[in-house]
Amino acid sequence: MSIQIKKEIESLKTKLRKHDYLYYVLSQPLISDKEYDDLLRQLKSLEDQNPDYRTPDSPTQRLSQVISESFKTVRHRAGMFSLDNTYSVDELKLWDERVRKGLGEAARYNYVVELKIDGVSANLTYVNRKLTVGAARGDGQTGEDVTANIRTIRAIPLVLLDKAPADLLEIRGEVYMDKKDFVKVNQQRLEEGEILFANPRNATSGSLKLLDSSVTAQRRLNFFAHSLGAYHGRPIDTQWDFLTKLTQWGVRTNPHCALCSNIQEVIDYCQKWQNKRDGLEYEIDGVVVKLNSFSQQKDLGFTAKAPRWAVAYKFAARQATTQVLAINVNVGRTGVITPVAVLKPVECSGVMISNATLHNFDEIERLGLREGDRVLIERAGDVIPKVVKVVKQQGKHPYAKPQRCPACQERIVKEKQEDVAYRCINPNCPAQLERALLHFASRDALDIEGLGEAVIAQLVKQGNLKSLA
Repeated sequence: MSIQIKKEIESLKTKLRKHDYLYYVLSQPLISDKEYDDLLRQLKSLEDQNPDYRTPDSPTQRLSQVISESFKTVRHRAGMFSLDNTYSVDELKLWDERVRKGLGEAARYNYVVELKIDGVSANLTYVNRKLTVGAARGDGQTGEDVTANIRTIRAIPLVLLDKAPADLLEIRGEVYMDKKDFVKVNQQRLEEGEILFANPRNATSGSLKLLDSSVTAQRRLNFFAHSLGAYHGRPIDTQWDFLTKLTQWGVRTNPHCALCSNIQEVIDYCQKWQNKRDGLEYEIDGVVVKLNSFSQQKDLGFTAKAPRWAVAYKFAARQATTQVLAINVNVGRTGVITPVAVLKPVECSGVMISNATLHNFDEIERLGLREGDRVLIERAGDVIPKVVKVVKQQGKHPYAKPQRCPACQERIVKEKQEDVAYRCINPNCPAQLERALLHFASRDALDIEGLGEAVIAQLVKQGNLKSLA
């Protein structure tokens, strides 16, 4: 009987790893999320009944049951260098000239181009195909051991496929947060009166450094692999070959990588993705260009800080200047009061912007913002635009924080001295009721079709809806 149970457990583990590979690496899922969860529950139930058959690399063991007290520092077996940046086509051409001179005028070479994911670099160490350490980049030589948090990322395999090297393998890549998940995380923080993350990269960094990996798991982090570190196995000749092997090993890579035969093709790729980046589900801030041949990479070597054989092409920031016409306040479903800048409409990378978040009243004070000021705003993909700084102070009077809720005229207070958010303390506030009802009717909750913002506002105004009870 025990042999049969062990076989069933191994079969479920194999199925789950197969479906992880199909979903994350090949983007060809064969089963629904519910069917996957059912398999995972079956496996967990069998392991709970037979704990001797539970192994650290099981799909059920992604989440640590122990809250860390601190992160220890680990040394990377091979250094993780940063990249030099270029900011224009001319600078990219100059870099290509240096590559050609370094290799010799007669040398033949090509490039691999990869989207520069705006996330946090991580180093994954596999021994005997099993994930043993997940570390942050740190200073390039040592980094924090965040293995417990890395294991919660389902796009990162705990066990590589059989085609992977059986000995030591370091895989470098970028941990990131999708735009939609970033919005959800910040919305939750707003409702709980916490400081909002400035962008998905900051949210990712903060999530990787949490001591409680159960919270990290809720943040739904993701991963793309892009570089080879220390490696014991059959020789790999090129970056393109390496990216191909990663897929064969069960590791996710970005599907938009490309092989370019010359610098003009590189430039065309950069310009294409600068125009298309808003259509991606994640943030990118440029393109990484790498010499394809590993032997030619070795010939060019490194400066004190960066490889000579790779460079980043950074996209221009999506910013614009405009005037703050007014500062309004919104009331959230938990009573949190959020200031919003009403702007003179301005185009920012193809989109007309008329509002920008100010997060909280402390942020207004930090910026020294007044109604009437000219400000620099920044837009990041699907994220609500934000005010970066005051360009010219044109407002006559300092901003006066409201003392009462704009919806019900009840006092607004900080519940704790260390809080950054002010809240309306009226449990019957109509604005809170509207936002709470909108949340419960949303697609992420009860998904009630036809019960939108306008309908809810009318029902509350008429007195037909007075509470959620």
